[in-house]
Amino acid sequence: MKQIVNPQRVARWLCTLAVLAGPLFAVDNAAVVEFAQGDVSVIKDDGPWALFDGDSVSVGQTITTGADGYAQLSLSDGSSFTVYPDSKVVFRSNPGSLRDLVDVFLGRIKVHIEKLGGRPNPTRVFSPTAVISVRGTTFDVQVDSTETTTIMVDEGLVTVNHRLLPSNREVAVGAGEYLVVYPEVALAQARVNGVAVARVAQNAARTLATILDRIGRRGQTNGSSAPPAGIPGDTSAPPAPLPGDSGAPEPPPPPK
Repeated sequence: MKQIVNPQRVARWLCTLAVLAGPLFAVDNAAVVEFAQGDVSVIKDDGPWALFDGDSVSVGQTITTGADGYAQLSLSDGSSFTVYPDSKVVFRSNPGSLRDLVDVFLGRIKVHIEKLGGRPNPTRVFSPTAVISVRGTTFDVQVDSTETTTIMVDEGLVTVNHRLLPSNREVAVGAGEYLVVYPEVALAQARVNGVAVARVAQNAARTLATILDRIGRRGQTNGSSAPPAGIPGDTSAPPAPLPGDSGAPEPPPPPK
């Protein structure tokens, strides 16, 4: 005997499933604040709300940090990203794609993408001038006031496309290398540079001491008393200076 399916019953069942599953997907898609220090906020209801340890950042929300702001956020797959002082980033600005992690509009972040069972975990990070594709690696992205983007890779490999001047040109940046993406210079003219490791190492401790002192003078604004040791693959918090940072090697000038 053929069973007749009641469309209304199926519709009610699907609605119930969606209601029950909704919170689960919200948690999976959220970023959890593992550590927040200083001026760290999320923009919601058209205003800034302070972030504290254990808070969640939802898809599409903007994170901002002040001169003493510092925050580490983790994802359900084991990946994480750190937002450094004077930064503005948007978490998953494209809600339709879990592959798109974060947009960096200003400042600096460090990203660690955890491989899934030892296999690649395709992820993209955006800046005003660059699209950075990763499979499982650790790297820094810095965007200055001119929208120039500097990408420095600690581990693994990333590939970079120009966001404003799209072409078939894709540049690979490996461990110990950096790439500067200028708004009006095509990647066909770009070159990958090796990080001046010795000079960067000498300046890392100085940079760390400066920000720790800045945070310490303001007290325990958002909870814990000191920054964490860093995300997996990170050897210090904050990381070594990028080319162009104070005391670090200067990036190459824009190609002519």
